[in-house]
This record gives sequence, C-alpha cells and structure tokens, in this order.
Amino acid sequence: MAILGFIGVGNMGGALARAAAAKVSGASLLLSNRSREKAEKLASELGGTVSDNLSIAASADYIFLGVKPQMLPGMLAELADTLRHRESPFVLVSMAAGTSIEKVQQLSGGKWPVIRIMPNTPASIGRGMILYAPGPDVGEDRLKIFLELMSGAGRFARLEERLIDAGSSVSGCGPAFADLFIEALADGGVACGLPRSVALEMAAQMLLGSAALVLESGRHPGELKDAVCSPGGTTIQGVRALEKSGFRSAVIEAVIAAYEKNFDLK
Repeated sequence: MAILGFIGVGNMGGALARAAAAKVSGASLLLSNRSREKAEKLASELGGTVSDNLSIAASADYIFLGVKPQMLPGMLAELADTLRHRESPFVLVSMAAGTSIEKVQQLSGGKWPVIRIMPNTPASIGRGMILYAPGPDVGEDRLKIFLELMSGAGRFARLEERLIDAGSSVSGCGPAFADLFIEALADGGVACGLPRSVALEMAAQMLLGSAALVLESGRHPGELKDAVCSPGGTTIQGVRALEKSGFRSAVIEAVIAAYEKNFDLK
C-alpha cells in the first residue's frame, strides 16, 4: 500500500487526510503540522502516525503540500535536498492556490512529478469537489493510483492547469458562499418565527437536496427554479426580491473577486 504524507493538516490538508483514511489504513498516513498538537489530534482520530516534514519527504509515495501559498517557498526549500537524494519514486501533490506546477518544481529543486489539486472542505465527509491537473512528469499509472487512493474524497474533475484557478473560485471558495446562504436562509426563518436549530436544518437539507437534484437529473437549474415558481405564488415573489437586491450579480462578482485574488498569490 502506498504511503501518503500530509505536510500541513489544517482545514484542507486535514479534510484530505480524513478522505484518505476511508481508503487506506492509518499505518499508511503520515501527518505533520507546524502545530504538533493538531497533527497528534488528527493522528489519534485516524490512526495515523505523527511525523515531520523531512521524514515525509524522505519516505512518502504521495507528498501532500497543505500549507498556505506564502509558506510554500520556505517549506519546499527545506525539503529540496531530501527530495534530491531519494531513490524511490514519489509525487508531490500541491493544493496551494495560485501556484503553478512549474513553480512547485522550481521551489523544490527538481522536475519532480507534481499533481496540482484544488479540493474543498466537504472532501472531509466524502462529498468534495476536487479539481486536478497532473504535470507532464506524472505517469498515468501513478495518477490512477492517486485517484483510487483519494476516491473517498468525493467527485474529481480533470482540468487543464490554466483553468484550475477559475474552477477553484467556484468549487473551492463556494462552500463559504453556500454557508453564507444557508445562514441567511436560517436567519430569515428565525425572523418568521422558526427556532434557530430547525431553520438551520431546513436550510441545509434544502440546499443539499437541490444540489443533488441538479446533478442527478441533469436538468438546468433555471428549469428547476421555474418548476418551483407557480404563477402568482410565493416563490416567485421571493425570487423577485432576490433579483431586486442583485443576488445573481453578487454571486458572480464573488466568484470573479476570488479568481482575481489568485493573481496576487503568484
């Protein structure tokens, strides 16, 4: 069984480690974090092993780089010598926003195989949307193994690398936008007299079901929206209020703002 090493087990790295634990034994998971306590807590949860950056660089078959983009140069510089002296094959798995495969190779000191991914937090419960772009040095056999090992994370979509930042602005940032929407729906329910816990459950389940209906039916969301909006009914009045407040425009602008921020990170 392949050894998976996670350098950085914050929100995203931790989510992927949890997803990996659905497919591999804890003995195959090496966990490292700047705050050792966080790695220890996750290791206890998953049955994994607390490790350190250099040990992971020396032994893991798939090395997940789960640190923030601004921390990546220093961390890869620390690993470069260890990677150069490795005799066994390995793959770097980068999830740093705005950081190209070529940049990861430059920072790590070699033309190593790199898979660039953009996951999202629902990956921790197997409901993620994971975008990926394999570098030219990644063989199809190792890519296949990677996808099998990480299949517990959710859906995977292969994109050209030039589209990763755009895709991440939708699916990577989207959970935060969706959470705002759920919270706002619940606030509206509370304003109408619902208990907070009931309103939150209703809003979250509604969004979950609506998303599943789009994916499973293959119907356009506009068509599904129209099916709920009876002539002269309550729903169309709510849609009218959202449109009056610029709801769709606000969402579009949120995605574009997130996308443009990627260029500040390069």
